[in-house]
Amino acid sequence: MAANKPGKAEILAAFFGDGVFSPLYTEGAVSAAYGSANGQSVYVVFENGEPVGVQDIKKNIRVLEMAAETGAPVVTFYNSTGAKLDGGLELLNATAALTAEIARISGVVPQIAVITGTCAGTNAIHAAAADVCVMAEDAELFLNAPFTAEDNVGGAGSAAFAAKAGVAAVTAADAVAAAKQAASIVALLPANNLSGPALFDFDAPAKTINAAKYTASDAVAALADAESAVELYSGYGKNIVTALATINGTAVGIVATEKASICHKCTAKAARFVRLCDAYSIPVVTVVNSEGFVKSEGDDQAGGIRQAARMAGVYAEATTAKVAVLVGDAIGPVYTVFAACADWRVAVQGCTVAPLAPETAVSVLYKDEIYASDNIANATKAKAAAYAKDVCGAEAAVQNGAADAVCDASGVRGAVAQALDMLASKRAVRLAKKHGNITL
Repeated sequence: MAANKPGKAEILAAFFGDGVFSPLYTEGAVSAAYGSANGQSVYVVFENGEPVGVQDIKKNIRVLEMAAETGAPVVTFYNSTGAKLDGGLELLNATAALTAEIARISGVVPQIAVITGTCAGTNAIHAAAADVCVMAEDAELFLNAPFTAEDNVGGAGSAAFAAKAGVAAVTAADAVAAAKQAASIVALLPANNLSGPALFDFDAPAKTINAAKYTASDAVAALADAESAVELYSGYGKNIVTALATINGTAVGIVATEKASICHKCTAKAARFVRLCDAYSIPVVTVVNSEGFVKSEGDDQAGGIRQAARMAGVYAEATTAKVAVLVGDAIGPVYTVFAACADWRVAVQGCTVAPLAPETAVSVLYKDEIYASDNIANATKAKAAAYAKDVCGAEAAVQNGAADAVCDASGVRGAVAQALDMLASKRAVRLAKKHGNITL
């Protein structure tokens, strides 16, 4: 580690806030500690940059076991030059056991990966398997090394590259900033899968949703308590915003679509986020306003249809409280994927909820009348506007069972808070099965 980089003491002091923690293991390439970060009890595993041996891996496994037994999150700081070469097959067996333990407790207690230095090979797989991965901008993450000029992949291994690939959920300026970011995320997550959502003091946001000048980030800011939102995966699937936040002091997950088309990366990102929230019973609020799924053969070949099916399945399977806010266009597949399975759907005045775009619908329903007019384009536009207002508007959505309540833009936060309060005691039981077989 370079001399000007923060050391273990500085990083852990930033993570634990007051710098007070109890050491569990202190010798070797991997150490461990227990303490409180933003009021949340948490275990920490810390790699110091040296090669990792069998005993180091066994300490890591033991901490994960303790975390699951006591119901507390575990945060792993990754920074290692690799495994000790004299470890042989015993090292391979220990690594396999660590991989199995990470998978075993996934969804039981939150696992946060914080990459502060080099994270390569199997370590990269372990970091990517965490619930949330935070990466310092001067760190490295790669599965295979070294990258050569022939690979022709700019920035491979960097934090920006990991964010663009959808591996790093958050990037930070350095290791200290990454530690502080991890502490903020840990606070927003429940201690374990049996705990309720975290509760906080809060201030109301300064803005409300502006349907005419809608953006996903503004929608999140209008719903979330002031300064509470932590956006995840901002570098990946940019036409959907996913964020952990609080609404009236209760931790929630917010998914907000941009008005632009949704690609396969967007749905993959949202599905990953909703599964995280569902694993720990964090309520999910989805803000829907999109022109639809991207019309692209290339996107379909890249998995667009498969990822849309995955997204629909994830929402349908999730048993956590789900609230959908229909702000603008929620037409056809967009409504089906993002809103149809919500427990409570709020239609905002001015929204359009329909199986087909109004322009398409009226071109069929009023074909003769439109073609008999002097100006087909103007006639189509006028018919579509009337159709959208009378047949596809907020009140019509409630009357036809596509929504449960109507509000204006200024009342969205209140309507969502009321719905979350109503659904706080939701109980749902899944059908007995090994697991679903949703396309991945």
